[in-house]
Amino acid sequence: MQEFFADFNLNATLHRSLDEHGFVRPTSIQSKSFSVIMAGYNVQGIAQTGTGKTLAYVLPILNIVKFAKNRHPQVLVVVPTRELVVQVVDVFKQLSEHLNVVTKGVYGGTNIKTQAMELAEGADILVGTPGRLIDLVYHGTLNTKHIKKLVLDEVDEMLNLGFRKQIETLFEMLPEKRQNIMFSATMTPDVEDIIEDEFGQTVVIEAAPSGTPLENISQTAYTITNNYTKLNLLKMLIEKGDMPKVMLFVSTKALADDVFNWLKDHCPTLAIGIIHSNKDQNFRFNTVKAFKSGDTSILIATDIIARGIDVDDVSHVINFNAPDEPEQYIHRIGRTGRYGKLGHAISLITEKEEDTYKEIESLMHHQITRVDNPENLVVSDVLMDIEQPVIFMKNQLAPIRDLKDATAFHEKKAKNTKTNKKLTKAEQMRLKYKKPKTRGQKK
Repeated sequence: MQEFFADFNLNATLHRSLDEHGFVRPTSIQSKSFSVIMAGYNVQGIAQTGTGKTLAYVLPILNIVKFAKNRHPQVLVVVPTRELVVQVVDVFKQLSEHLNVVTKGVYGGTNIKTQAMELAEGADILVGTPGRLIDLVYHGTLNTKHIKKLVLDEVDEMLNLGFRKQIETLFEMLPEKRQNIMFSATMTPDVEDIIEDEFGQTVVIEAAPSGTPLENISQTAYTITNNYTKLNLLKMLIEKGDMPKVMLFVSTKALADDVFNWLKDHCPTLAIGIIHSNKDQNFRFNTVKAFKSGDTSILIATDIIARGIDVDDVSHVINFNAPDEPEQYIHRIGRTGRYGKLGHAISLITEKEEDTYKEIESLMHHQITRVDNPENLVVSDVLMDIEQPVIFMKNQLAPIRDLKDATAFHEKKAKNTKTNKKLTKAEQMRLKYKKPKTRGQKK
């Protein structure tokens, strides 16, 4: 395993770019992945968030990709969020400043015609979200015949139920002969089965066992009765003043808005940002930019959106709610304690969330330290709408009659009985006079 990037078998131009951007020593995942990806194997990389997974595949890809006259993409990188598109494109562009390689990014929520025009000018490496990539293929702008390498970043999220159909559609659009490169912080058995079915044999590279928490992150938890009490505790923790940069994870977009509004009302001097999929593109980009620069000290986020946020100096991660899946917890806490720095993860746990946290501890093989609530914590007896108990009412309505055999309350009068048969004039006369109408003999 190489201890320095200088030991990598890279072209001189890439060594120059690494030096200019201060990359000296590779992380474990970067060192282990380089030669395997360079050899052309299908790769399944597992490493904690914050250990440099993006550079682990960017570097060997840039060392392989050569200028092509047709300017159709040779490398396709698929990621779950537009924020992650921007982040990955930035890394490619940083290291390819002195290379004749063009990298472009595409994502939903913006004008497809504008992106189609940019893509029509040519790109060697294309980074995008699944839905927009499929749209561009149907639009006739994206030609996938020349794709030699497919990268699935955050592959566990890409292959979950929310993205699986799109990913399967995308697979059908790609050449069968290609190298598949997959990276994530966690790997579930379901995802491993899908990878085996789709890609066959892969080389698994682990910088740490899946589900192992970073050693330099302290993990503590408070037992709380409800969300408003969580907010009261959150206010107390923040006002202590030892949390310079916080990522606050919530379970839903609606709850994210509620928490944001409550903090704005009760902590008016606090610089807070919020990001979820209901926010428009420019708002999300500006919010992340403000958080990175330090203009905001707290960022409220949902799980899927947070996958695209890369901030090195997050001091604390606070789990306002338990994640939907235990593996998501690993992604959450990996936002702090990055690149060897110390980090802190705090979880606020209600009784209903205890089972989820038991699964998280089982996954990590690590017990989260429980902390006593402050004596002066105000315990609220008010419940949010999402916490209200659901009351199931028994249906007391009479059963609906089967109208197929139903009859009217009384018989219709003969004159109201209608048929579709057309009567002759003679028949009409018989009905009217109750006997045939004939002409008598002429006299």
